[in-house]
Amino acid sequence: MQNTVRENFDDLSKNWDEKPQRVLLANAVADAIIRQIPLNDQMDVLDYGCGTGLVILRLQPHVRSITGADNSQGMLSVFDEKVRAARIANAGTLLLDLEKDPVPDQRFHLIVSSTTMHHIADPAMLIGRFYEMLHPCGYLAIADLAPEGGEFHSDNTGVLHFGFEREEMKGFFQSAGFCDINDATTITTSKEVEGKGLKEFLVYLVTGQKRGIGSGGI
Repeated sequence: MQNTVRENFDDLSKNWDEKPQRVLLANAVADAIIRQIPLNDQMDVLDYGCGTGLVILRLQPHVRSITGADNSQGMLSVFDEKVRAARIANAGTLLLDLEKDPVPDQRFHLIVSSTTMHHIADPAMLIGRFYEMLHPCGYLAIADLAPEGGEFHSDNTGVLHFGFEREEMKGFFQSAGFCDINDATTITTSKEVEGKGLKEFLVYLVTGQKRGIGSGGI
């Protein structure tokens, strides 16, 4: 853990999509999820830490419904604007902070989260809460940075972990009760690091499935 000060994502929300690299990363994560998870038109999907919806809106045509969850109302407002502009009928938003709020009653067939875990104090706890929010046999897909030494962000405000080893992330899944845990490289992205020039950073995806078969399972 590096610091406990949160970045103000409400202030960043209106210009969030203006960085092409950010959009490219989100598209790569969404495409990796499409490859790794058997999406279908009976699935209800939640994106935790959805931001402006870059990842989940790319999944929307493949599933029954999408819900963008975030603790930033500013981000959710931009998401809502996109949904209205595109006249998407099967999308909603949820103001949610699972580090503080109770687990909602709604259950999902897939939960995704992209580059959010390094802002979470206790990733194992959060993944356990995701397990609770899934239907039996539901899926979890988490994308985040490999260890990066604190150089990926130009400002590390709110960054609590400088990436995760794949085996560490897979261990969080295993401890929560997930099975069929797999990982895949999502994208290697390049950024200018002050004093060091262009540096490459790796983002990977870990997926797992909740055990059990019951009503609501796929």
